[in-house]
Amino acid sequence: MASRKKSGNTVEIVRRLAEPIAKELGLTIWDVRFLKEGAQWYLRIFIDKPEGVGIDDCEAMSRAINDPLDKLDPIEQNYCLEVSSPGINRELTRPEHFQAFLGAEISVKLIRPLEDGTRILDGVLKSYEDSVITLENPEDGQVAAIPKKETASVCLLEDDFVEDF
Repeated sequence: MASRKKSGNTVEIVRRLAEPIAKELGLTIWDVRFLKEGAQWYLRIFIDKPEGVGIDDCEAMSRAINDPLDKLDPIEQNYCLEVSSPGINRELTRPEHFQAFLGAEISVKLIRPLEDGTRILDGVLKSYEDSVITLENPEDGQVAAIPKKETASVCLLEDDFVEDF
């Protein structure tokens, strides 16, 4: 089993390899993940473009990166390559994701519940600074500041999907 550090290095190596390939195809790399599910390892590359990603884009990226990945060989074990869109309810993982969607509605799932038992917070993304997510509840105006390390996931809510990321 690869260590967390090894997995992180793999992700950055693949991201650096994938970005120029994606750019040549008119795409951007939204995210790269390398993780184990059951007995299988998956390398997932999420691509994006302003008008949205289709199956042809996923296929083109998959074909374009396959040989360079084989040549570079950054992954020791067998894995399954998946190329897809981040989707409408895309997960925000990197600082640039948060900056691109300031003012959008997001859903924050916490690793541990708050004192009142709340584990999911929905609100408007007000800021992202020093790895702290600040969101405002649009109904009552309450503001919450949550360290990113305390979150299980942060996703864009479908209603606020911005197509020109």
